[in-house]
Amino acid sequence: MNTAEEIITPKIVNLDSVNSDSMSQGSFSQDSFVPTVQSRVSIVDKRIINGKTDVNQLVPFKYNWAWEKYLASCANHWMPQEVNMQRDIELWKSPNGLTDDERMIVKRNLGFFVTADSLAANNIVLGTYRQITAPECRQFLLRQAFEEAIHTHAYQYIVESLGLDEAEIFNAYHEVSSIANKDQFLIPFIDTLTDPTFKTGTLDSDQKLLKSLIVFACIMEGLFFYVGFVQILALGRQNKMTGSAEQYQYILRDESMHCNFGIDLINTIKLENPHLWTSDFKAEVVELFRKGVDLEYEYAEDTMPRGVLGLNASMFKEYLRFICNRRMQQIGLDPLFPNTNNPFPWMSEMIDLKKEKNFFETRVTEYQSGGVLDWD
Repeated sequence: MNTAEEIITPKIVNLDSVNSDSMSQGSFSQDSFVPTVQSRVSIVDKRIINGKTDVNQLVPFKYNWAWEKYLASCANHWMPQEVNMQRDIELWKSPNGLTDDERMIVKRNLGFFVTADSLAANNIVLGTYRQITAPECRQFLLRQAFEEAIHTHAYQYIVESLGLDEAEIFNAYHEVSSIANKDQFLIPFIDTLTDPTFKTGTLDSDQKLLKSLIVFACIMEGLFFYVGFVQILALGRQNKMTGSAEQYQYILRDESMHCNFGIDLINTIKLENPHLWTSDFKAEVVELFRKGVDLEYEYAEDTMPRGVLGLNASMFKEYLRFICNRRMQQIGLDPLFPNTNNPFPWMSEMIDLKKEKNFFETRVTEYQSGGVLDWD
């Protein structure tokens, strides 16, 4: 008789190896499926990486923070078609609707973002997911990958709505240096995890995984997106491109959740594997943050060669340093740029948006996810 700590699981028989004649003669029976005994999953045995417990068993929960973030993300579900783009279309087609500088901001933004979320999704699906052995965390990663697809859809929806040159926008990450440089910074970290031979379990490989997680959660989603977010949301604050701004607002909220999940993931890996957090490793990560700030500031200068929307590139230098310090402190590093302040405090309000309270009056569908949202 099985103990409380054991569970019966079936042994799978390869039916191709069973003689068809013997099956027709009734000599093959259910007795061929021989049960085996395995220990049930224990919470104490679960690990974020290099875990040995069954990844197909979601419970018992150990990482409740991951499950709660998954539920919160599902509650915030949205789709691009919910947003009416009519005002954006009229403004874009009007000869006097936007200045040349404002139009360049929109096109540069879309040029970066239309491929950035695809890079993030590929990194999750083809790389990170395979290496994470906590099913609660995998559950969030699956939701995150879907949200990256929604974001790519949203940018495509804006491009299509405005009638932009798709070849120009979708090839910007090859043809615009400030965009290409950011992507080239990210690609080696994608290549590391998506290499089918990559495997965790050694100091070197585990540090490579941790470094990749830091790059994507803290630098890509936590830094590289923020110049673009500020620019488009600043347009929206001036009642311009309001449909695009609404979608960016939802995307910002999603990406903020992705960033926070990634930081929790990083800190838990550090807690479970303190030997990875060496002085040399931390020094490498600090240099990655420094490089990330430089690349995003280069992008700010490229997209805003002159002041526009009450913004200028130098304001972004302060903002990027402020964000960089925050990300570094969130994973236990000393800030790289002391005495910096946030020149855009209104961005905090955008991140904290509640979907049900912030639809514009132009919302085109009544949309609600599983009765979660309250419209009163």
